[in-house]
Amino acid sequence: MSARRVKPSRYLSVDIEADGPIPGPYSMLSLGAAVAGTQDADGFTAADPEEWTFYRELRPISEEFVPEALAVSGLDRERLRTEGAEPAVALAEFADWVREVCAGAQPVMCGYPAPYDWTFLYWYLIRFTGASPFGHSGCLDMKTLYATKAGLPLRAVAKGTMPRHLLSRRRHTHHALDDAIEQAELLANLMNWPGPAGSAPAAG
Repeated sequence: MSARRVKPSRYLSVDIEADGPIPGPYSMLSLGAAVAGTQDADGFTAADPEEWTFYRELRPISEEFVPEALAVSGLDRERLRTEGAEPAVALAEFADWVREVCAGAQPVMCGYPAPYDWTFLYWYLIRFTGASPFGHSGCLDMKTLYATKAGLPLRAVAKGTMPRHLLSRRRHTHHALDDAIEQAELLANLMNWPGPAGSAPAAG
């Protein structure tokens, strides 16, 4: 099939905050997403990551939590018991948002690293809506993308070892929407980076 006949991919940077290591026994407490850009046969085009965003805080689904995991997000489980969105409602709204911002393109969830966020997101989508707008594998891990382009072993990669010009200038706050926007900028930089053999942009 000609590359020009393949649907473009629309990359959505997604970040979640949760109170434990796996979904089911533990809960996803917040979900943030931002459109990072689109890739088609002509290449990647970055989006303004603040233009199309989604954010919800969710009601916990169990009594179990890991205090250290909860502390990372700074979210209050007791407040979310009364103020958090019902997961079925929040995930249906998220799926609708994905379909809206990805009209004419195939949605791809992106994360840094993606596996943890994808595990919670996919489980919640299937559990509470019965389907995933990303399918079962529409996921891109930015850590793997960097390792491949840089020619490094995956486990050797950390943001602190990346060239500074690839990183967003935004702070990583552990607020799901803030971090989704920050990582959307990282993805755009990685997609347009030729690798270590290419020239870095001049310092500005």
